[in-house]
Amino acid sequence: MSLHHSNDPRLWNLASELRLLGLGGPQMTRRDAIRLGLLGSAGLFCARNMATRSLAATTATPAAAPIAFVPRAKSVIQIWLWGGPCHLDTFDPKPDAGYDYCGPFKTPIATNVAGIQINELLPLLAKQADKYALLRGMSHGINAHETASYTVQTGRPSGGRDVFPGMGAVVSLFKGYDAGYKGLLPPYIVLTELQGRFSEAGFLGGRYKPFATGGDPGAARFVVEGVVAQGISDDRQRTRRDLLHQLNTFEHASKSGDPRLAALGECERDAYEMILGDAGKVFDLSQEKDELRERYGRNTFGQSCLMARRLVERGVPYITINYKGWDTHKTHFPIMRQKLPQLDKGLATLLADLSERGLLDSTVVWTGGEFGRTPKVMWEAPWNGGRGHWGKAFSALVAGGGFKGGRVIGKTDARGEEVTERAVAPLDLIGSMYDLLGISGDAKLPHPEGSDVRVMPTAAEGAKPVHPLAEIMSSPEVA
Repeated sequence: MSLHHSNDPRLWNLASELRLLGLGGPQMTRRDAIRLGLLGSAGLFCARNMATRSLAATTATPAAAPIAFVPRAKSVIQIWLWGGPCHLDTFDPKPDAGYDYCGPFKTPIATNVAGIQINELLPLLAKQADKYALLRGMSHGINAHETASYTVQTGRPSGGRDVFPGMGAVVSLFKGYDAGYKGLLPPYIVLTELQGRFSEAGFLGGRYKPFATGGDPGAARFVVEGVVAQGISDDRQRTRRDLLHQLNTFEHASKSGDPRLAALGECERDAYEMILGDAGKVFDLSQEKDELRERYGRNTFGQSCLMARRLVERGVPYITINYKGWDTHKTHFPIMRQKLPQLDKGLATLLADLSERGLLDSTVVWTGGEFGRTPKVMWEAPWNGGRGHWGKAFSALVAGGGFKGGRVIGKTDARGEEVTERAVAPLDLIGSMYDLLGISGDAKLPHPEGSDVRVMPTAAEGAKPVHPLAEIMSSPEVA
């Protein structure tokens, strides 16, 4: 079976990317790919890197326009609370609203910033409030997971003719290979699985898709898809590589010096560098001290936060942690008693660790989900103390990269049902992060049909004016 007719999407993507290089004709088979050492995620994103390098001469680097704010950020860590966290039970407590609204969480705790309180199960984050800002006025009015996720991550409404790229893909475009990004690690990495709500790359295409690690960083060994194989030692990997070379009679017989074969050889070397060399060691959390790993929390989320810090140290521009379990229609409060301490430990340690290493000033940490949850608790069966979807009002946390800590933007009413002061649309937040990254909202996105599409939607598209979060951003300079 040829790669182009395979049902395996990995092979189809590989075939497409090899075709960009002028390699791998329509009849290239799975056996051919295995012989060339290209299967597995390491080989796949090496092939993508090669395709990107070959296209660099014909793909113009996006033009930079004047930026109104000092661009300090080099990386973003997006902590996606998958399913939608309740704002009342995290960063916007309402103890005076009564039991039907706050449930058992009636004693919020003070933070190290006067006047700011958060949920009682977040004591470590309470000690770090000087490092982050709370956006209590987030709003878009959407109550469906797919459409809300799309709007929060792209800044655009759903339902148009185009699927726009999420922020991670846009950052990958402007801060990745097209902008001189070096190294084997992909510029956009997801820990550990994609949400599947929409195509993160949108119309930008496969070159800007995130690399999803798979595996579990909280396990004894973090089995990264295509990089770390379960139950196979490094020595065995080396033996396999040597055997592959011995069996590759075509390589031995060819003396042509064909540049395409040389490119494939480079791809194989890069793939094995990811598997056996220093590049892949970034995923080996055993290199960290046990004490620090305990501080993060010995669970999937905590170790994902530690992994994200290691990726930032390697210069990866965009990392997403997809933290599942926040869609709490039923038995909400027992679930929160498990999730909130994990969030507290992992996120608070991440902020402290980045700060101690001098990385917080250049790293945006963005924490939130697609919407909030119904302020009024659904005590009746079958919900038994659950909360539904609520897009009218919700919260987010931002830190680092030029965002000032110890601040609160926006306010909701006494029950957390409506935004009463300084509403923040997803586009306001995304645009502010682009500013801090030095990405111009007026820069063009490469559209497959040649349409004039900008990073930020324009008035011609019917977009509302963007209101940057100037109150919490690094001091503006003259553009």
